[in-house]
Amino acid sequence: MLRILVLWLINALAVYATAHLLSGIHIRNFGAAIVVALVLGFVNAVLRPVMVFFSIPFIIVTLGLFLLVINALLLQLSAALVDGFSVDGFWWAVAGSIAISFISWALSSVLTP
Repeated sequence: MLRILVLWLINALAVYATAHLLSGIHIRNFGAAIVVALVLGFVNAVLRPVMVFFSIPFIIVTLGLFLLVINALLLQLSAALVDGFSVDGFWWAVAGSIAISFISWALSSVLTP
């Protein structure tokens, strides 16, 4: 249970840091980042497998790059669901999903055993 909370906080830090690094992603405060991390985790757990399954041909043809499109769409969906978090456009969502993934990977590799 503690590991899940730590990963949730790591993802919230990644969202908060990404909003400060990229000018096209806006967040009100760290509380909103915590909610975004929760919503993004839920959306990734529920919708991402369905979207990946139905887009397997596109993923194969693009050698996996279509997964960036899926991640960007899920980030935009999270922005639409959470008040205090916004993404200016699709390409900002692509850049944001890459940044969030990289920052959360780096933080989790340092902070979790």
